[in-house]
Amino acid sequence: MQIAQEFTGQTVLTTFEMTPGTAGDLMDALSDAYDKFIRHQPGYIAAALHMNDAQTRIANYSQWRRREDYMAMLRTPEMRERNRHIATLCRAFEPVMYEVMGVL
Repeated sequence: MQIAQEFTGQTVLTTFEMTPGTAGDLMDALSDAYDKFIRHQPGYIAAALHMNDAQTRIANYSQWRRREDYMAMLRTPEMRERNRHIATLCRAFEPVMYEVMGVL
């Protein structure tokens, strides 16, 4: 994955809030979703998962060729089912779409 100001695709940052007791299960569910489903969807470029040392937050950075590709992946029956399960493992999660405005 490379972060570049010239990137014309869609960047999505998703944050997940959870307890240390569910952190491992949530990371497993997210890793499984990327490994078995998300990375195989049209327009997927790359992603990274990060967990804070207190195990109360996970941050996910992903890149897609187009916004429409990301939205189509979210609307699939499989991802909707996976997101229902993910929601049981965390207090909240929020995907937000961004544009790269600068690289330092």
